[in-house]
Amino acid sequence: VQLQASGGGLVQPGGSLRLSCAASGSDFSTGTMGWYRQAPGNQRELVATIANGGSTNYADPVKGRFTISGDNAKNTVYLQMNVLKPDDTAVYYCNAYVADRTTMKLYNYWGQGTQVTVSS
Repeated sequence: VQLQASGGGLVQPGGSLRLSCAASGSDFSTGTMGWYRQAPGNQRELVATIANGGSTNYADPVKGRFTISGDNAKNTVYLQMNVLKPDDTAVYYCNAYVADRTTMKLYNYWGQGTQVTVSS
């Protein structure tokens, strides 16, 4: 299984970006998917997650500004980021728990990361 993230870029403070992450492969199903971010000199931190049933979880700094959503049929997770701040600048990574339908084992995968820069 591979996770392909897209949608990062440079945006001014107060602007918006939408990140997408699609899981591809064969004979799998996705469980909880989410977004994490890592700024220079900092540890990777949780941004938001969404479970298969649709329940969501957000880190306090992004509550009310970011919205995570998913499309189970497309094995894709999105992150709508509004009212972006310079502190949101980081590499954003998608993450997914994936069940192999053949072995019924659960695996955790990371995407390659996409840069989000918020600057005037």
